[in-house]
Amino acid sequence: MNAYSDNISLYQKQLQDNQKKFNLVSLLRLLSVFLVLFSVYYYFNKQEDFYLYLCFISLVAFVFLMKIHSKLSFQKQLYTALLQINNAEIGFLKREKNPFENGNEFHEPQHPYSYDLDIFGEHSLFQHLNRTATFIGKKTLANLLLNPLTEKEIIANQNSIKELKEKLEFRQHFLALAQIGKDSKMAYENLLKWNSTPPQQFSKFAQFYLYAGPILFLGIVIGYFLTSNTLLIKLVTYVFIANLMFLGYFIKKIKAEIAPTYEIDRIINQYSLLVQAIENQTFASAKLQTLQKQLYFENTKASTHLKQLSELFSKMDSIANLITASLFNGTFLYNAHILKALWQWKAKHATALEDWLNIIGEFEMLNSLANYSYNNPDFVFPELNSNFNISFDNLSHPLLNPQTRIGNDVRFQPESFIILTGSNMSGKSTFLRSLGINMVLGCIGAPVCATKAQLHPLPILVSMRLSDSLSDSESYFFAEIKRLHQIMEALNQQPAFVLLDEILRGTNSDDKRNGTIEVIKKIISKNAIGAIATHDVEVCLTTNAFPEKLKNQCFEAQIIANELHFDYCLRDGICQNKSATFLMQKMGII
Repeated sequence: MNAYSDNISLYQKQLQDNQKKFNLVSLLRLLSVFLVLFSVYYYFNKQEDFYLYLCFISLVAFVFLMKIHSKLSFQKQLYTALLQINNAEIGFLKREKNPFENGNEFHEPQHPYSYDLDIFGEHSLFQHLNRTATFIGKKTLANLLLNPLTEKEIIANQNSIKELKEKLEFRQHFLALAQIGKDSKMAYENLLKWNSTPPQQFSKFAQFYLYAGPILFLGIVIGYFLTSNTLLIKLVTYVFIANLMFLGYFIKKIKAEIAPTYEIDRIINQYSLLVQAIENQTFASAKLQTLQKQLYFENTKASTHLKQLSELFSKMDSIANLITASLFNGTFLYNAHILKALWQWKAKHATALEDWLNIIGEFEMLNSLANYSYNNPDFVFPELNSNFNISFDNLSHPLLNPQTRIGNDVRFQPESFIILTGSNMSGKSTFLRSLGINMVLGCIGAPVCATKAQLHPLPILVSMRLSDSLSDSESYFFAEIKRLHQIMEALNQQPAFVLLDEILRGTNSDDKRNGTIEVIKKIISKNAIGAIATHDVEVCLTTNAFPEKLKNQCFEAQIIANELHFDYCLRDGICQNKSATFLMQKMGII
């Protein structure tokens, strides 16, 4: 948190200095405009060359000051964004607010664990991790959370995150650039839509006239100035009209090319700045180096290609101004040349453009996970193995308050499956979610909320929180049966990490007990690792038949000074307390 406070002091000072320079340049720019008007007025009145020179110098100064003004304006936006980033991190760490997007649009109801483990939505894991500002960044992070990686990919992510964790300035600068860009899903999809349409070509005649028309117009104009032949004025008018008619033939194609790309030049320019930030950084980890090397195309940096595309779209905007478009196209077929350049750019770079955007998304995703690691220096990266060894020391839920959360040691060897008992509010569901969330984090290469961890990457299958689906006329019970079927089908393919919380609640107690026992038998026969929470003590007796695979653990409640107390500590054995009876007696219900 100290680093964020120091950054706030630094960027506040830089913003103040920037504002002073911005105000000075604004004043000088206004003065240069005044000098232009002043010199023009006195030149026409006194016909002295001094005022003509003053006018020229003032115009040059105005253009120069405009460039400085634009640069200072951009720096102002950057410092403001950096201040917001550091203030947001402090507020987040103090648990005062969570201003980050929650990724609710990526929620998949039928996903094996997304809904059950609160991957998306308010107070979700995504919102906790998310430090992205482009749509492709959000999408990449969401896809990662929904699709755990292979061991090789996990190691690559771990190394990248460890390196980026120490690059606080780069990460925040990258995020600030992305925020300034104000990217959106619509802008991203429109760019991909434009990129996916096949580029066209001018016919041979059009190719010829594209250059012949402007050359003919310029030649006639020069001829008139050399000869003063008034016939040439009439002729140049015909050429001007012919050029406009030529452009008119392509106007539909021009509009079709730029129709879905509103303000796309600004977005692409921001993409180029993000790519440039990656290009200018030095990386040591293999994955980051590989991503960086992919930002070269035809021996030129990708940022240069993106800037070219941004400039082309910016120039094409002139077609919307009737006067400018008529003047530029009647003389030099300006927009037709831009259209040709756009088609040529697309023909060359269409296959690479989406890859460049994906690299931006990868870096935003990795920066988010690096930020999470930076904010939680006591979290550890799991040691990976391939012998189904999964264990955590001092495991807890990463979204809980670090001042109050309780950690527990848990091991899935030699027994691979836990039957978990405990009263309501004792911590069973939180413990199961802690297991699930940390498995997700470990399987994407992120650190876990533990002091030590061993991990065999496995698919994660969860049935904890289902709901009635009124739109599908589906009851809770049937939804749960479908989820259990989904889990069994997945286990038929390969072993997995399975978490179940009080299953078969929609049937009678005998049916529920027998069904739960059979589900446990089926799951362990498929070599699944994981845990099931239950209130039924008789289910716990299943461990007697399978002592090599099953073990009983519990959360107990204690009655201290006639008050119910939960310590949230995991114990071996079967829960013995009767907290429900005690609470009802205490409240006078029974």
